[in-house]
Amino acid sequence: QVQLAESGGGLVQPGGSLRLSCAASGSIISINTMGWYRQAPGKQRELVAMMTTAGSRNYLDSVKGRFTISRDNAKNTVYLQMNSLKPEDTAVYYCITDCLASGRYIVNRYWGQGTQVTVSS
Repeated sequence: QVQLAESGGGLVQPGGSLRLSCAASGSIISINTMGWYRQAPGKQRELVAMMTTAGSRNYLDSVKGRFTISRDNAKNTVYLQMNSLKPEDTAVYYCITDCLASGRYIVNRYWGQGTQVTVSS
């Protein structure tokens, strides 16, 4: 019903930048939030950044000042601009959306398949 298409991952040197994009499609009635989680090998998945349709943002402490989340509500798309990347940012990054889809009566969370971000020299 709801699909999330991520792009923008890759290999970057420490101090470099990447921009992730994620477009939601399908039978979407309304979107509450969109955001990004990440999971590094051997670690639990953690919330990186989240943004509501109204524009409220929250970030993982370790990425504050380096990462910026933004949205294009008309395109159901969320972006994550990642600057000053560090090796510890290496992880699979997952896009999520909390939305109401056609045929559903409650808001559900949908996940993308993930995109690899590797920070290494």
